[in-house]
Order: sequence, then C-alpha cells, then structure tokens
Amino acid sequence: MAYATINPFTEEQVKTFPTTTDAEIETAIAKGDAAFQKWKNFSHADRARILQKAADLLRENLDEYSKLLTLEMGKRFAEAQAETELSAAIFEYYAKNAEKLLEPQDLPVADPQEGRAKLVYEPQGIIVAIEPWNFPFYQVARIISPQLSAGNTVILKHASNVPQCAAAMEKLMLDAGLPEGGFINLYPSHSQLATVIQDPRVRGVALTGSEGAGAKIAATAGGALKKCIMELGGSDALIVLNDADIEKAAKWAVFGRHWNGGQVCVNAKRMIVEDGVYDKFVELYRKGVSALRMGDPMDPNTTMPPLSSRGAVEDLKKQVSEAVAHGAKAEEVPLEMPNKGCFFRPVILTDLDESNPARRWEFFGPVTMLFRAKDADHAVEIANDSPYGLGGSIFSQNEEKAAELARKMDTGMVYINHPTMVKADLPFGGVKRSGFGRELIDLGLKEFVNTKLIDIVDIDAPF
Repeated sequence: MAYATINPFTEEQVKTFPTTTDAEIETAIAKGDAAFQKWKNFSHADRARILQKAADLLRENLDEYSKLLTLEMGKRFAEAQAETELSAAIFEYYAKNAEKLLEPQDLPVADPQEGRAKLVYEPQGIIVAIEPWNFPFYQVARIISPQLSAGNTVILKHASNVPQCAAAMEKLMLDAGLPEGGFINLYPSHSQLATVIQDPRVRGVALTGSEGAGAKIAATAGGALKKCIMELGGSDALIVLNDADIEKAAKWAVFGRHWNGGQVCVNAKRMIVEDGVYDKFVELYRKGVSALRMGDPMDPNTTMPPLSSRGAVEDLKKQVSEAVAHGAKAEEVPLEMPNKGCFFRPVILTDLDESNPARRWEFFGPVTMLFRAKDADHAVEIANDSPYGLGGSIFSQNEEKAAELARKMDTGMVYINHPTMVKADLPFGGVKRSGFGRELIDLGLKEFVNTKLIDIVDIDAPF
C-alpha cells in the first residue's frame, strides 16, 4: 500500500510517505495505552478545553487546512472550506455537550429492594479509526471528537491518498493540547492493521468506507471479539412526488447528486419520480446538470471538480459500460472537459429494468439513475429495492404525507424536501449493507464506552 499525495487536477505526485514499521506500530499502541491511562482521568472540562482549541485552530487557519483537502482529493475549495468548518463545529459540539450527554443515569426499579441503580459511562481504551478519502477532515473529526470526549484514545489509519490530511489532524490535536499518544496517525499495511486491531489494548474499531473493506475489517474485529461500527456505501433515493415543487426539487437533485464531485456515500444517486411530473423533472434535471462547469477545484467558478484519482475514473467507466451491456441507456452530458486531470463527464442512466444488476450498485461519481414510479407507494418500493440503506429524501408539499412515507423507507436517515445532509448535531448511519452503528450526538459518544450498572442494595434485601 503506497501512501502518496497525487494532485487529482494535475495528476502529479507531490509527496510520498513510508509505510509504518512494525516497531512503530508497537510504539504507537504502547503510547496510546499509556495516554489512555492518564486521559481517562481528565475532567470533562479539561477535555472540552482541548476540543474547543482544536475547533478554534481549524477556524483560525481555515484556508490553510482547506487547501490541503483540495490538493489531495480534488475537492472544490469552497466545499473544502465548508468541510473544515463542519469539522470545527463537531469539535465544538462535543466540547459543549459531552459532559451532559455522559451524565450517569438513574434507573427506575420495580421494587425498592432492588436498590438504587444507575448507569455510568466509562471509557475503555484505544479505538482504531479507519477512514476514507472523500472527507479527509470531517470523517476523522466525526470519530475522534466523541471518542476523546468519552475518555478513549484513538489510532488513525487514513486512506492512502490523503496522508498529509491525516498528519495535519494529528498535529492539530497536539497543538490543541492533547497529551502525546491521545491521537496517533499511522501509515500501516493491511497486515499491520490487522495486528493493531487484534492487540488486547485496542477495544474497538470504527470504519467508514466501502462495503468490501467493511466486511474484511468487521471479520477481523469479530475474530478478535472487538466491537466495531461500520459506515459503508450508499445509493440514496431521492423521491419526487406529483405535488412537489418541481423546480426546487430538480435544483436540489442536481446539487444532491454532484456535490463533492458525486463522491459521497449519501449523494442522491437514484432519482425516483412519480409519473405525473417525471418528464418535467427530467427536463429540469438535465438542464441543471448541463450547467455544471468542470475545471480547477481552486477556481470559484468550478462546480464539477475532478474525481479523486485516475483509478476512480476508470472504475466508473467500467460500471457504466456494464450497466449498458445489461440493457440500460446511458446519456453523457457533454460538459466541456479540461485536457488534464481525473475528470468524468456526468452520465444519466435510464431503462434500468429489474433484471439489470446495475440498479442495485453504488456509482461513486457523477452517474445518475432515473426511475419512473406509478405512485408514491411504488416510489418507496423502488427505493427499498437496494442492498443499501443509508439515507434518502422525499420531495412533496404535503409534509405529513412525506413523513409517513419516510417511515416506510428502509434506511437510517430520511430528509423531507432536502437531500441527505451531514451536520455536527445530527446522527449519521444506516442499515443493511450500509453498515451498523451510529456516529455523532450521544449515539456516537456511547458506541465505545462501557455502560456500567452500579446498584447500591440494602445488605438485608432478599435475592
């Protein structure tokens, strides 16, 4: 596994990083464990000061951090700035709320002789975080903020194409005052990562990535009897009902599919439109996609950046070709494309009948699947015909009806009149092959704590 910065816009290799040695792996685990023995005894106020300082440093150096995101994975600079701010907001959320969210909970008991029972939430040790390249700061902030707040320490294995972002996050936490060993970035091989996970000082594993990677890591964690949470792929449905504001729905659909270059697990990848407005929606959607502009991700006029790598481009081309071979119709939107960089013109896929396996794939890039639904129930049926269950959205001016339909969608998140969002104070996670477990708010905070029962019982109480 080669850790290297390759600029997706120029395809030039900027910098390489050596794989972590076995000795460095052992040193990191020992440091992480030693840091945990101290960090778990820090007060909530002391932890909060460090997390707030991390938020402040991100905001004070917003452009510096954001440029690193654009350099390594090709993110539009405006979106890179938004990601950096979102990461700061997550640190700040836990700085302000973690102590209250971790307060001991008194339990109501059926019989006073059962005692005075309460739940307390205690940290356990090192958590391994395995994170993807599409949101190099947000994904890290999303796991380390709650885990550090809970008193755990974290070892990071980031994606191989964002090594500078990984190192920047480690330095950020040290600069914020986190004790050495509290958060450690490594560049391990796959076999070394398995060694880290299996070490008894490691108490949990969190992965965000592909379902293939998730299956392998979950198997390794399971073999070592370690709890894990998996935030995996998605093929979110965006349902448009006959009574929706079609112009606004189409505008949001264009954004929802193409933000971050279409490389988001919660992109609106499948447009499912009721028959009565299908033709109008498609007309507006095609017009919106045609207005996108490919170019330098540092240029504020660019709305369609390059994909993260040449490999990502080739993988997407192969998927589209296979979808067409199985009977789909592919329309390439003829955007003017730069003569350099990892660019991929948007594609709209139609005529994906039930026998076409592509209708159940995740296209990680600007490929849209369009479906015509007979009615609202049929739209939900199409939406649920997927191995994934991450997010989804429903557009309708009848909010009550839309909320009722949302209950029928087999996903972890549903938004009404908006594509799936990522926010500091909203939970994130899915079902089916989109994974298990939740991140953010109190749900993410308690994923890797020991929820311990303490019961004070009268010594003379019967058993």
